[in-house]
Amino acid sequence: MTRIKICGIRCKAHALAAVEAGVDFIGLVFAPSPRQVSPAQAREIAGAVKKSSDAIKVVGVFVNAPSSQVNELADFCALDWVQLSGDESWEYCREVIRPVIKAIRIDQQSPEKLYAELSAGNKLLPTQEFIALLDSRVDGKYGGTGESFNWDLAQEVAKRFPVIIAGGLDPKNVGKLIKKVAPWGVDVSSGVETGGVKDIVKIKTFIEAVRKADERK
Repeated sequence: MTRIKICGIRCKAHALAAVEAGVDFIGLVFAPSPRQVSPAQAREIAGAVKKSSDAIKVVGVFVNAPSSQVNELADFCALDWVQLSGDESWEYCREVIRPVIKAIRIDQQSPEKLYAELSAGNKLLPTQEFIALLDSRVDGKYGGTGESFNWDLAQEVAKRFPVIIAGGLDPKNVGKLIKKVAPWGVDVSSGVETGGVKDIVKIKTFIEAVRKADERK
């Protein structure tokens, strides 16, 4: 079953609607962004999610923040996972206490280069739970680009490593991605928004599209 992460959640109503629809991960953005939440907001949303379901994991998204700050906020907000979407190294990941989602931005890398990078992560984090998130590289942006990348590359990488695919996904194309790539998980933010705000109907439609694609595997 493909795991689903809805990122950039900013209020309890949208978080709980995603939980009810069958999401696996709720993403809360701590980095500077139109979707950024305060620690207090994040703690409130995480608490509501955990009260609603023990199975749903809450992910905090950080960009180039000190590891001490990441760990402190993860404790304060009761995060289950930490997503590193900046230029953090694999060595940095070892300083993070929570399981890590490590974003890798894609441009024109060869499959071999990606294999080498993910293999390096496996070697440096042999006992730490982590997974890679492949997203589009757009200058000046760390995630939330709304732009897709070469799925042929993702298809090759997903044969060897569990990966989450982000970048330009929406309810209309996520089924095609799953059929082609068969990733461990998918991540969406702008693709389930209307006017820059999360849209509950689009969230539900996206999750339904993923589950239908899973049934056709």
